[in-house]
Amino acid sequence: MTGATPYSAFPNGFRQDVVARKRLIGCWSQLGSPITAEVLGLAGFDWILLDSEHAPNDPLSLVPQLMALKDSPSAPVVRPHWNDGVVVKRLLDIGFYNFLFPYVQSADEARRAVASTRYPPEGTRGVAMAHRSSRYGTVEHYLDRVNDNIAVIVQIESRAAVDAVDEIAAVPGVDGLCVGPSDLAAAFAHRGNPGHEDVPAAIARVFERAAASAARPLIASWASSAAAPMRFPA
Repeated sequence: MTGATPYSAFPNGFRQDVVARKRLIGCWSQLGSPITAEVLGLAGFDWILLDSEHAPNDPLSLVPQLMALKDSPSAPVVRPHWNDGVVVKRLLDIGFYNFLFPYVQSADEARRAVASTRYPPEGTRGVAMAHRSSRYGTVEHYLDRVNDNIAVIVQIESRAAVDAVDEIAAVPGVDGLCVGPSDLAAAFAHRGNPGHEDVPAAIARVFERAAASAARPLIASWASSAAAPMRFPA
């Protein structure tokens, strides 16, 4: 880690690597601790996900964790607790550029997720002139540049999402798909058993359809072990 270049959002190398289908290995952090984030940031991961869906995180607790990752080469990714524009706006303003949206079930929901991360006219993000993301107004041409430097990954976690995967993957601005095997297992009536044959079959369909999409061929998924890291395969 000595001499590693810290992650920078301008340009957003994480988004570029996701779109280029590079294999990226990261770590899921749910402890809400800046010390934990700082230690993980020294481990050499490509990305660190800070969770606010199933972890006790909010903007005030996430800011110290972002500060702890400031000198790390690992790209911070956040999972909002829901696909909600007000929630996303606050996460953008505190300094997140990479988003994992939970439980996206349709192309309309995917479009709403993307729109919440973009300033008008491309999206619906509210404009503030001085916040942490723009270094309080000191980042040159921030308003002109930021829309192209936000990564959006959506989670496929229901039968409806599996059925709509072609339409979801085709939404402009959706950079990747992430299978949520635990919720998917529940959707197929196999709670707590993501290894049931129905679940890998559904995941295989998502992989197949994502790979067939010329616009959005990338997919992210948990490895087979619940303890294994989420992978962004080529």
